[in-house]
Amino acid sequence: MREVVLDTETTGLRVEDGDQVIEIGCVEVIDRIRTGEVYHVYLNVPKDSSPGALEVHGLTREFLSDKPKFKEIASDFLAFLDTSPLVIHNAKFDLKFINNELTLNKLPILTNDIVDTLIIARRKFPGSPATLDALCKRFCIDGSKRVKHGALLDAELLADVYLELTGGSQAMLDLSEEKVDDLDIVTKKVEFPNREFPVSEEEKSLHQKMLDSLENNLWDKK
Repeated sequence: MREVVLDTETTGLRVEDGDQVIEIGCVEVIDRIRTGEVYHVYLNVPKDSSPGALEVHGLTREFLSDKPKFKEIASDFLAFLDTSPLVIHNAKFDLKFINNELTLNKLPILTNDIVDTLIIARRKFPGSPATLDALCKRFCIDGSKRVKHGALLDAELLADVYLELTGGSQAMLDLSEEKVDDLDIVTKKVEFPNREFPVSEEEKSLHQKMLDSLENNLWDKK
């Protein structure tokens, strides 16, 4: 099954204040394995990032000034998503911003199925931190390159986190008849026949001679 792991960076936290998407990163996953196919774009918007957002992603207005506007990339972006389920961490946030861009450009909002890894993590590890950084540490995923947030890098990390959250790299192995967590993956137990190792008369004789030569053995003592 094809899925798309998606992440965005924005100028701030509130669509209601005019904040917009300035970076989109997508990673293609087929049968829970990254294929290497990605979609990545920076976007030129008319608003500066808030100080807090700029501290997080470091994308300045100057850097974005020669980048395309959303309407210029919309068809390619939507073609990459297609009808595939979208895997997003805190999906409510990213979808609000993506759908706002689509609405501003008079395009239909997304109707793809959504997998929210934040919800999965909170259910799986109640009371524990569920940020992307925390989950990378929990699953020993190298996030050392994440000095600043970046949509493509975060989508790549999230793809690895998603794999671990949904059973890890062993989830697809054929080991038992039980389902793995909540996945509809049914496997079977493999029975191996007992192996026989016949011993020759010569080997028996040599073994007995070795035993007879032993002094102070334990089995003859009473």
